[in-house]
Amino acid sequence: MKTRQLDINEVIPQQGKVGTWVGRCQVPERLAYKGVAGPHVVLVKNGAVYDLSEHFDTTSQLINTQDPVQVIKGLSDLPLLGTLSEILQNSVFSDLDQTIPYFLSPNDMQAIKACGVTFIQSLLERVIEEKAKGDLSKAMEIRKVVTDKIGTDLHSVEPGSAHAMKLKAELQEQGVWSQYLEVGIGKDAEIFTKGQPFSAVGFGAEIGVLEDSNWNNPEPEVVLAVSDRGQIVGATLGNDVNLRDYEGRSALLLGEAKDQNGSCAVGPLFRLFDETFNLDDVKNEVINLNIHGEDAFLLDASSRMDKISRAPESLVAQAIGPNHQYPDGLVLFCGTMFAPTKDRDNPGHGFTHKIGDQVAIYSTHLGKQVNWVNHCHKLPKWEFGIGAFVDFILERRMG
Repeated sequence: MKTRQLDINEVIPQQGKVGTWVGRCQVPERLAYKGVAGPHVVLVKNGAVYDLSEHFDTTSQLINTQDPVQVIKGLSDLPLLGTLSEILQNSVFSDLDQTIPYFLSPNDMQAIKACGVTFIQSLLERVIEEKAKGDLSKAMEIRKVVTDKIGTDLHSVEPGSAHAMKLKAELQEQGVWSQYLEVGIGKDAEIFTKGQPFSAVGFGAEIGVLEDSNWNNPEPEVVLAVSDRGQIVGATLGNDVNLRDYEGRSALLLGEAKDQNGSCAVGPLFRLFDETFNLDDVKNEVINLNIHGEDAFLLDASSRMDKISRAPESLVAQAIGPNHQYPDGLVLFCGTMFAPTKDRDNPGHGFTHKIGDQVAIYSTHLGKQVNWVNHCHKLPKWEFGIGAFVDFILERRMG
């Protein structure tokens, strides 16, 4: 078996000795609860992975309990599935060893929602995409025109405020208003469906871009774990893979740009809020990105959550509430300030992915999510959806 290069010890801070870490593993029959192989809810603690499947069918069910951390603390004699390092290592093999558990994305039944244009830097890049109509070669020239007219000092603008509305009127007079500026500084956030339940890939998996896309990038983000009551109970990392050329041609192609096979990565695990980690930590987290290409290309960047234009709880309030419910809860991508402009090949053409890129997203409190880039049609087909999950649960309950 061919393994990819990665320091496994960097994935979960302190090997899970601090914090409450939960997620999912694909578990083989020999270790499975009631002998039924499939996705199991797991707890990671002190360098070991324990099975929670006797108590929870899904992480959605766990997160929707009244106090998941206290419930977990009250459990004892949980079955051991293996060491954290062993299961992480198996998760990054090119050919997974099906006799050993491996990590899946920590989310399952939850709706997968995402916010766009919540950072000024990425806001400007969205405007540039729109003006360039998806043509990568025009980006540098348009970037200069847009920043000359709009400027880059929009950080002090509170979305929806009187100041923002005055700025909107001024920009409309200058002829540079954009749908992206509308959701960037207007009262309503952009919140869209990133993918379907069970569609996200997890730690170590391949992520996908369309073969005919020649301008695309990762979007490293904090992903909030939100209960059916609208309560933020934890967080993880995510990659909102984006096809810039598709979205740039038309905002109506957002589904094509955002929702393809392998275009949503979440992981490595949910870190639940407890005495060691809370929402204030999320608001001050620095999300780092490293891209390492097989062509020796290197890119390092970071996204500071304290630069976000809308508070995480404000985004959640716009996503779930009296007007829209999610009975299984949701995971919510908070957006990114990362907008890659570093030239990879031709001067002025900026960044785009190449097959084989290693994409690492990491932060102090949430660990490291690592994936590799491939074309969507070359990834394993997504075949385990809600119907397959229902069959799996029925089989396990009859076992």
